[in-house]
Amino acid sequence: MSSSRSGESPVIERHRSKHEEATDDVEFGAWIDGELHTQGQKSEVEDPVTGESIVEVPQGDSSAVDSAVEAAWDAFEREWEAASVRDRSARLFEWADVLADHTDELTLLECLDCGKPISQARGEVEGAIDTLEYYASVCRAQRGSEIPGGEDVHLYTTQEPYGVVGQIVPWNYPLWAAAWKLGPALAAGNACVLKPANDTPLSTLRAAQLSEGIFPDGVLNVVPGPGSEVGQAIAEHDDIRKISFTGSTAVGSGVMRAAADRVAPVTLELGGKSPFIVFPDANLEKVVEAVADGIFYSTGEICDAFSRALVHESVAEEFTERFVEKAESYVLGDPLDEETTMGPLTSQRQFETVREYIETGREEADLLCGGGVPDDPALSEGWYVEPTVFGGVTNEMTIAREEIFGPVQTIQTFSEYEEAIDLANDTQYGLAAGIGTEKTSLVHRTADDLDAGLVYVNEYGPIMPDAPYGGFKQSGFGKDLGLEALDHYQRQKSVYVNLDQPEL
Repeated sequence: MSSSRSGESPVIERHRSKHEEATDDVEFGAWIDGELHTQGQKSEVEDPVTGESIVEVPQGDSSAVDSAVEAAWDAFEREWEAASVRDRSARLFEWADVLADHTDELTLLECLDCGKPISQARGEVEGAIDTLEYYASVCRAQRGSEIPGGEDVHLYTTQEPYGVVGQIVPWNYPLWAAAWKLGPALAAGNACVLKPANDTPLSTLRAAQLSEGIFPDGVLNVVPGPGSEVGQAIAEHDDIRKISFTGSTAVGSGVMRAAADRVAPVTLELGGKSPFIVFPDANLEKVVEAVADGIFYSTGEICDAFSRALVHESVAEEFTERFVEKAESYVLGDPLDEETTMGPLTSQRQFETVREYIETGREEADLLCGGGVPDDPALSEGWYVEPTVFGGVTNEMTIAREEIFGPVQTIQTFSEYEEAIDLANDTQYGLAAGIGTEKTSLVHRTADDLDAGLVYVNEYGPIMPDAPYGGFKQSGFGKDLGLEALDHYQRQKSVYVNLDQPEL
């Protein structure tokens, strides 16, 4: 393929141009106390399509976390604690409006540093804005409760914010995941210290800058940096009263231990190995699409990915044939192109991890398609992996038990309902599950029997801010999204008012 510079592909040239466009007149750094902080050692944020640096971002450390926490408490005690619900709502709506005005800018940043197809990146930016708008709306509808304690006592409950909360978000949904944390926390009246992922911090850092003049200085703080330093400092900080973490189960358990030493509450949204059960009556056209969406969307880098297809033996052959055909139809290409339906993995580290799992799968099971990298020379510098499908899988295999976090699907068969449920629940995780059937009674019975916090029927998604999101077992506890997340960022207080007999 011809190129204007040293034989390089037009894709590389195009991305270099977009790097300049995305970072022109924008500095990236920590956002603390309403100001941009660019001091400190810098780390490159790499483009997963080219492996080249998009921009360098200054790295925070424990002292930056200390500064952010101090600023957050000052803002909370000075102004934010006393802000009315109406005021908090109005400010969240204003921030959402500003972000909406910058949708194209944020979408480009998300596309470049994640490698997401631009249509997916745009949808997730819009999802983040929708989440903020949801919490701006529902916070005004909250109520306390009165409890009938007796004629001589007036008993009621109130809710109040924790004060300063710490939040750590993953690299696969940068801005959307940040909105899942910031929306309910700010709506509930807390000040926030948030750490974005080191691989994909750009959209969140830019969104924080776009809050300037909307929230009181210090209410919203974002500190980039390595998890081993910034994340650990947030988890261990004595003045952070609550932690919300999304990421791997291994890291999440460490966050929980750190918080336990100071008896701070935590919300954990962790890993998954989600099954999708295809029953004999399923509409195969519909469920093939659902399972494919659930494993190949965002290149499989999704915690609730439908990575295990459990298919009734009577339809297994047809399902497998259709699914392989669907997998092979994905268009791997430049995420900047609207026609691209799968981009690269987000980092070289994740690329190598997925390739290792694929090699393990070749030894354990039957490779039905994929397993390699695209042969398009324009994509040779990127961290691309073909959509991969394995058959002949059993639950004892590594590829059926461990979270791969890539576009790798396993297909297993079952003959009886109880066997399907046993296979689905035979995992350390319990984040999500799917059901493929046209029978309403089977939907409800299966949903009851599945040991998962989310159940999708005949589709993958949608994920809406209205409903709680979170899992069971080693997929974590507590909820993002929904009114439940708002509750998680507040403390409940019971007030007893003893009443004397009235005297005139």
